[in-house]
Amino acid sequence: MNVPVSKNRAPARCTTAVYRLNPQILRWQQAFALFAGLTLSASTLAETAPARHTSLTPAAPLRELQPTVITAVQQRSPLTIITNPKDPRQPVPASDGGDYLKTIPGFSAIRNGGTNGDPVLRGMFGSRLNIRTNGGLMIGACPNRMDAPTAYIAPETFDQLTVIKGPQTVLWGPGASAGTVLFERLPEQFGELGSRLNASLLAGSNGRFDQVLDGAVGDEQGYVRVIGNQSQADDYQDGNGDRVPSRWEKWNGEIAVGWTPDADTLLELTAGTGDGEARYAGRSMDGSQYERKSLGLRFEKSNLGGVLDTLEAQLYYNYADHIMDNFSLRTPNPSSRMPMPMASQVDRRTLGGRVAATFIWTDVELVSGLDAMSSEHRERRSSFSMMNGYTDADQFPRNTDAQFHNYGAFAELTWYAAERTRLIGGARLDRASAKDLRQTTSSMSNPTADQSRADTLPSGFARYEYDLADSPTTLYAGLGHVQRFPDYWELFSPGNGPTGTANAFEGVKPEKTTQLDFGAQYSTTDLQAWASGYVGQVRDFILFSTMGSTSQAQNIDARIMGGELGIAYQVHRNWKTDATLAYAWGKNSSDDQALPQMPPLEARLGLTYTQQDWSAGALWRVAAAQNRVAAGKGNVVGKDFEQSPGFAVFSLNAAYRVNKNLKVSTGIDNLFDKAYSEHLNLAGNAGFGYSADQAINEPGRTLWSKVDLSF
Repeated sequence: MNVPVSKNRAPARCTTAVYRLNPQILRWQQAFALFAGLTLSASTLAETAPARHTSLTPAAPLRELQPTVITAVQQRSPLTIITNPKDPRQPVPASDGGDYLKTIPGFSAIRNGGTNGDPVLRGMFGSRLNIRTNGGLMIGACPNRMDAPTAYIAPETFDQLTVIKGPQTVLWGPGASAGTVLFERLPEQFGELGSRLNASLLAGSNGRFDQVLDGAVGDEQGYVRVIGNQSQADDYQDGNGDRVPSRWEKWNGEIAVGWTPDADTLLELTAGTGDGEARYAGRSMDGSQYERKSLGLRFEKSNLGGVLDTLEAQLYYNYADHIMDNFSLRTPNPSSRMPMPMASQVDRRTLGGRVAATFIWTDVELVSGLDAMSSEHRERRSSFSMMNGYTDADQFPRNTDAQFHNYGAFAELTWYAAERTRLIGGARLDRASAKDLRQTTSSMSNPTADQSRADTLPSGFARYEYDLADSPTTLYAGLGHVQRFPDYWELFSPGNGPTGTANAFEGVKPEKTTQLDFGAQYSTTDLQAWASGYVGQVRDFILFSTMGSTSQAQNIDARIMGGELGIAYQVHRNWKTDATLAYAWGKNSSDDQALPQMPPLEARLGLTYTQQDWSAGALWRVAAAQNRVAAGKGNVVGKDFEQSPGFAVFSLNAAYRVNKNLKVSTGIDNLFDKAYSEHLNLAGNAGFGYSADQAINEPGRTLWSKVDLSF
């Protein structure tokens, strides 16, 4: 809820003084100074760095930095993509999890400025996409998803990113009808007393400046790992030379302490915190605080010696404290809907856990277990005293307005039925509940105050995989079904629920998705090719409709289909080409309309030349026009407002490996300074002078350079 703030007193802020930075002071000259320091340090430290071992078992040497920039992420196994988020890639390395995901075929993002976009997979948004960090859920608090879960993720601080497309796993929680995304930090293991360090520095146009430091020290009995990153940018210019409000700053700090009494046992305690701010060309308020606190504890025991092979357990706690206002990063527009300074503060606490056991027989592997999650959402409500000049937010209590619980049981089995045949299947059963704690006030009547609702929701899938006898080809097909409980944004954010109901909390039904996924993988030394397709039916799809300043959530039936394909070919020992293609289609079959917020057909074409320790490459990204729209309909963040034209963007990159420990990469994104907008971008806010249906343009020509150090 918006809270008026007196102009006569300092605005309420929870950001610490340590965090406040001047975005003008860090520029290319500082980057080059740091680069010189890193180069000198690497030359010295590479000579003396002790050997270490990074894998759990067996020991492995330090991974050498590769002299390339990633332009396309290829699918290596059926419906699964695994990649290293530390690798430099084009366009400019991502500032948050959503920005990183949109470089993977099938992903796009609802963009509202320079950072903190909301990821979309195959046209599906929100909790249809299950995003996990180290196995836990980091859920944002903003009623309009200004702080999407990926806003709290710094990709380069993680070791591995796994994407499982479609409803093709049950291991990681409920509701993953579109897919599952896992950002993971892998355990450390040292054969003897030693240490390791990874660091990177990025500088670019529009004041972009990032620093990442990731180090660990330990021996065979355990380790301590410390991670820190800071990232910032100013407003960018689009291809027309116009400034787009998009300034942001953010930082994160993590520590992990692990105990490894033997090669098969791990007990790890983790703690993290972070904060940030961002202003948005596509919103009427900016995010002046993104405070995060996280705790985690996990236990793993493997090679138990019997049918029970592995036992793992995990607890996590994540807390998001978010402040929105219209005065910290902009000046309130007297002619807008918010003519005076306004602020709103919300927070969310999420506590969860998971226990899983892996059983192995001769031809069968079974993973089964239990998981649970409890989440509480709070807000600071406006009051008469706040209207009369009190600006210290701590003067007013946080009121709990929503509670969520989920308890699930799951089992996933892999049967190696024959030498070239595998059957994978899984099932889970969830008991999900929510309670509406919004109270009736003088300005709001809530007919469902103190009411609860709950559902028992089954989900499952079965997939067949077959390796051809005379070809390095795998064929697969899988059928999945997911029943998804409505999330916070679908129950509490809409102004109205389906016709005939008191509100969305009472009226919105769980969503039921049945989807067939199919495809093929082909892999040789010089050629990797893959194709994946899907067709699905969604009963009770949760759709938002916007009428002026009021929104309504309702259930419809929908049909979806689409797919992705990719190819990477080593043309010559020095030349490699790659290409990906992604398409998503949806129909609102209840109203015989297009399903809104669907990204258009998109292709990425890359060419790379590599010669020993250096490489040069080009990326051509092409998006088709999107003419299938449903005006005024979408989700809690975005809506369709007009058709969008196609565009093509050409970019260049280069990389040089100074030695096995030091690498320099650089790029020019949008080389020809194209003025363009993504179809899913929000419309610009009138407070910044945008018209009602003018989509936010993407950055124009952008230069960046990155230094990676590892020893």
